[in-house]
Amino acid sequence: MVGDNWKYVWGFLLLLFWQGAFAQGHLFSDVKLNQSSVYVGQPVEVTVLVYTSTWFTRGLDPGNIKVNGAFTVYFRSVSSSKQINGKTYAGVEMIFYVIPYDDEDILFPSLDIKVETPDEGGYKGVQRVIKIKARKIIVKPVPPGYNKTEWLVASGMTVKESWSGDKTRVKVGDVLERSIHREVSGTVSELIPPINWDSLSGVSLYPARSEVNNHKSRTAISASRTDGIRYLFEKEGEVTIPEKVLTWWNPVHNKLYKRTLQGFTIDVLPNPDLGMLESVRDSLAVQTAGQGETTGDKSAITILGVSLKWFIAGLLGLVVIIFLLINGIKPIRRIIIKRREQYRNSELYYFRHFKKASKRQDPDKAVQALYRWIDQLDLKEPTLQYFATNYGTTKMVREVKLLEQHINSSITSAFSFNFRAWSGARKNCLNGELQAADSRQTLWINPHC
Repeated sequence: MVGDNWKYVWGFLLLLFWQGAFAQGHLFSDVKLNQSSVYVGQPVEVTVLVYTSTWFTRGLDPGNIKVNGAFTVYFRSVSSSKQINGKTYAGVEMIFYVIPYDDEDILFPSLDIKVETPDEGGYKGVQRVIKIKARKIIVKPVPPGYNKTEWLVASGMTVKESWSGDKTRVKVGDVLERSIHREVSGTVSELIPPINWDSLSGVSLYPARSEVNNHKSRTAISASRTDGIRYLFEKEGEVTIPEKVLTWWNPVHNKLYKRTLQGFTIDVLPNPDLGMLESVRDSLAVQTAGQGETTGDKSAITILGVSLKWFIAGLLGLVVIIFLLINGIKPIRRIIIKRREQYRNSELYYFRHFKKASKRQDPDKAVQALYRWIDQLDLKEPTLQYFATNYGTTKMVREVKLLEQHINSSITSAFSFNFRAWSGARKNCLNGELQAADSRQTLWINPHC
């Protein structure tokens, strides 16, 4: 008899639980990862799923999702359906790519997503908030034996190399321009490492500003990067351009791929007109002003015991005086025009352009101007994150991560810049002062600003 009574009690409790679940159980969510452990730079496909046994009366907006320590790219929403216990559920799948850029574990955050759906048996949409649970992603460091500065995770890469100038006939004072263009699948441009140019004896190297682009379709991401260098040959004799090996790690095949650009030897011929060499050297120095120091033969940095900077200044002053003595005032106009062109290609010009755009409260133009200015600095790693980490404060690092989230979600209209922080970081960069977080006690000579 007692056993029968307990049956009735348990039956009553199950009935109450079933009724409560029925009232709330027509809506549920889930999060799926295509993999939970990845290398630095390896994308994780995160799918956020929301299902209802009725229907959605309004589209779902995931909002601006920020994942600390990673780039986040939102792809699209996909409609789906699912059978559970004989009942059909309508669903929406929101697909993201999360790409870690540090070797620390990351967390896809918990989310509160607003949905609008009617109750079962109803027809009018009711606004609700559904909880999305957080998911941890384990990030593995670059494997031992691999160069961290050249590490790149990609599903594929194509490389194109081009030269401007005759490589078969080179004399002292000649300049050869080299460009390496990479198209990379499955990553963003911020993670494509810059080309590491080899120093050559008797040759000065003048880097060109890099060009980067990101591309996104409904199903994939890709990026491109173009790096350039100008070789100024200053001594006769044989010069060997070494081979360049470009690598990328394919996570699907779990294999390292290489693309080799073959090296070759150039026989540099003598040139009796050494004055032309000085003119070319000055011209290249002016063109690369604001992009950092040249690399290569250290003897090219000083001329007749005078630093290259002061030598160029004195030479330009002498040229102006000669022009005035020979041709009068008329050449001044041409000099002014030339200087104006040089200024418009300088780091200062692009920084002031960024300043104007940020003060006008036009975030889209400010973001474009910001990237143009960062490219002019020719940093070791030409990314906003590298600049903020090395020259800005902790608050600025957080601002950059927030900005990147806005950019990845294609929503920058709500973003505002703390221009005073960017101005201070620029000053640190130009003065060669490295500050980690808020510490300003460590000084170094920065060759990249």
